[in-house]
Amino acid sequence: MGKMFNSAIVEKFVGKETPFYYYDMGLLQQTLKSCKDASSKYGFHVHFAVKSNFNKRVLSAIKEIGFGADCVSGGEVSRAIETGFTNNDIVFAGVGKSDAEINLALDNDIFCFNVESVHELEVINELAGKKGKKASVAIRVNPNVDAHTHHYITTGLDENKFGVNSWDLPKIVDTLKASENIKFLGVHFHVGSQITDMNVFKSLCVKVNEIQQWFEERGVTVKVLNVGGGLGVDYHHPDEHSVADFETYFKIFNDFLEVKPHQEVHFELGRALVAQSASLITKVLYLKHGIKKDFVVVDAGMTELMRPALYQAYHKIENISYLDDQTKATKPYDVVGPICESSDCFGKEVELVEASRGDLIALRTAGAYGEVMASFYNLRPGIRSVYSDEL
Repeated sequence: MGKMFNSAIVEKFVGKETPFYYYDMGLLQQTLKSCKDASSKYGFHVHFAVKSNFNKRVLSAIKEIGFGADCVSGGEVSRAIETGFTNNDIVFAGVGKSDAEINLALDNDIFCFNVESVHELEVINELAGKKGKKASVAIRVNPNVDAHTHHYITTGLDENKFGVNSWDLPKIVDTLKASENIKFLGVHFHVGSQITDMNVFKSLCVKVNEIQQWFEERGVTVKVLNVGGGLGVDYHHPDEHSVADFETYFKIFNDFLEVKPHQEVHFELGRALVAQSASLITKVLYLKHGIKKDFVVVDAGMTELMRPALYQAYHKIENISYLDDQTKATKPYDVVGPICESSDCFGKEVELVEASRGDLIALRTAGAYGEVMASFYNLRPGIRSVYSDEL
């Protein structure tokens, strides 16, 4: 694809109210097609993790290519249905589904609930019974696989709140057999997010093989193997690696997962499909010169992009106002926002082309967990989006 920004694109940003998310729709389509091609050769089913991006145009593109929706709230289930995802392509996970959310999903006959506790299984059975329905479920099992990622986005260890631990599995089987309003589809796993070590997925395959065998030995037929998602992206080199390595990712599961003839393999990818397709565009408001450091104060803050404050996450930061000027000097800045919190900082000692008031700054790889985590703290206005095919 080459670089996301050139002087012609940046010229079209001039005069637009900042901050805004800029979506490269061509890159999004290329990424989706790469994932579709790589997964289709093995007959794998892909669901998009709506929690990573619920932008309506993004969701429409994902629906059009034929992926399903992985939801973690009633609101996301409703957004998926509104966007046109078919009921049979919607899965619903989440450790704390409310009765209202469960009833919403039951009323819409979604494909599957990913169940995270014995108690939840009992509640879904009860609520389905009141409606005279059978709820299709997969049991989210904690594989106790270390994803080697930030502790806030690790989800597959015994001490995490997510999923059913191995010692609860006998009770799960007993509850399944006693639940007249439950249809057991299979097992579900998710070990974490932003995983770049492919060996983690090999370890997951070993655990999936063990656990599905455990169920089969107890007379419980496993139809669906849902291995979640977690494939990471390159935040440091977004132009050089603009599309994730879907070929290697799916080949690992084809090679190491023991799939029986009657089984389907499902994935729940989010970040890898959308992260590189968007950047947060912000404008320099002020320059502050300290004794030991200089600050660039921009008009976007943690209210528009929470990840650096929440996870200490890295985003590549670029001054895109001088793309054609190779002569301007660079210098290190702390890039900070306007929010009344010390944590409202996008990066420290960031090497940027020497900045001036009004310069446009791009925070790259912001298409996942960017727009969806925006808030109205400090009574900030809602964040807008701009699309490459509408410039």
